[in-house]
Amino acid sequence: MLSLFNTYAADLSSLVASVALLLIYHIYLQYKVGKNRAYTIQAVNVMARTAWVVTIMREGKDILAVQTLRNSTMAATFLASTSVLLIIGVLTLSGQADKLEGTWHALNAVGSRHPELWLAKLLLLLIDLFVAFFSFSMSIRIYNHVGYMINVPLSLNHRVISPDHVAVHLNRAGNFYSIGMRAYYFSVPIVFWLFGPHLMVGATVLLIAVLYHLDRAPKTLQQDYT
Repeated sequence: MLSLFNTYAADLSSLVASVALLLIYHIYLQYKVGKNRAYTIQAVNVMARTAWVVTIMREGKDILAVQTLRNSTMAATFLASTSVLLIIGVLTLSGQADKLEGTWHALNAVGSRHPELWLAKLLLLLIDLFVAFFSFSMSIRIYNHVGYMINVPLSLNHRVISPDHVAVHLNRAGNFYSIGMRAYYFSVPIVFWLFGPHLMVGATVLLIAVLYHLDRAPKTLQQDYT
């Protein structure tokens, strides 16, 4: 058991370090959102979608609602289709591990070169892409449901299909879309892991730096809620 751990020590350590860095970053984001609910662009989008639903249903802007939901559905459909193509590519790559082993390990200075570990990396990449695919698919499903609910006139005084209820569904679709994008982002360190564990840690640090820039809302929006 100890010899097995020593064989994969560099790769396991890099994996644990990368996961820990990503967890710490997202815990930090949740902490900042708890203090200022407009700190991240995702939190601002939740408020924007809620206000949008209320405006659409009160003013009866059916055409605008259909056009906006169609654009969101098309974006999620494109990304879900891309996930399928990437999954097929990874499956094809897994069947050529013996031919590409030397090329992929050219930069692997400290990690293990066992074929079993390389296949485990591909399996982890596949799982990540499947998460992206199902997240975007769920987003499309909920967008379609919202398309029906948002056109129900308020004059019916429906007990369930209210603007607040529709906004909850729309924000669920947005959350699934965000999860799919996160899965895309997380695939970057996994891909670099194929070349070497040290590259995985470096890619994770770079990814967090990029995400920190993308996740923060503009300061003008943050100041309104401090």
